[in-house]
Amino acid sequence: MNSAPDLWRLLRPQQWVKNGFVFVGVLFANAWNQPRLIWRVVLAAIAFCLVASGVYIFNDLFDRELDRTHKNKKYRPLAAGRVSPGGAVLFLIVLWILAFAIAVLASRLVLGILLLYILLNIAYTLRLKDLVLLDVFIIAAGFMLRILAGTVGVGIPPSQWLLLCGLMLALFLGFTKRRAELYAFTGNDEGAPRRVLNHYHSVLLDKMIVITATCVILTYSLYTMSPTTIQTHRTESLIYTVPFVIYGIFRYLYSLHSQATGGEPSQELFRDPHILFSILGWLALTLWLVS
Repeated sequence: MNSAPDLWRLLRPQQWVKNGFVFVGVLFANAWNQPRLIWRVVLAAIAFCLVASGVYIFNDLFDRELDRTHKNKKYRPLAAGRVSPGGAVLFLIVLWILAFAIAVLASRLVLGILLLYILLNIAYTLRLKDLVLLDVFIIAAGFMLRILAGTVGVGIPPSQWLLLCGLMLALFLGFTKRRAELYAFTGNDEGAPRRVLNHYHSVLLDKMIVITATCVILTYSLYTMSPTTIQTHRTESLIYTVPFVIYGIFRYLYSLHSQATGGEPSQELFRDPHILFSILGWLALTLWLVS
């Protein structure tokens, strides 16, 4: 019990890709020639990885009895009994202490953002995850806190268009996650693993997905054409990165509806080569244009 491989699984390192949102500010602030600033952003991202892993452990502790009845989650270390609750709590405390120490090196504001992230997720686990719509907004808030940690947390003023686009993207991912969960458990005699799914309907979720997907494309497109953006990056060509965004979103929707996937962005990123291509293509072209 409490073996190193099981503790590693408890961290859910595959979820760390979500902390890439911390680097959005550096990418679009033309701050590549400021090594100290980049280092602070890296520290913020590392701290977020550790804090998020601690949150996953807290969730697994709270849900371990329910997870034992789930066909996939029953193999998680806590649900399977391969990690003791006491060992998990101790591991969580160590992770958060280490995260706080690293966050302070970035800035006190980053530490404050991490504390807010923890409090928000504790409230989500204990109560808010059962409140329809608010549950998705809480998930989106977690992504927005990552963006803020990598911008205002280290002294980078974020673009309003970029913040709005980030919010829409986070809501889009949250609603598609719920839609995939609805696909997975429609007709399942055991019932939905999340009580909040009893309040969601496919038509409602599909409408919200369409709205947020449209808003992502529009807000990002408007950002690339913003006079401030053109002045900051000294180029009008960021508009040519928009097709990658559109293709990535459309492919994600295709995976969601045709293959009943798309529920977990961190997994779908590496499972679908089309989505990976659109992200890497967007990133490569963006870096080339702003460098």
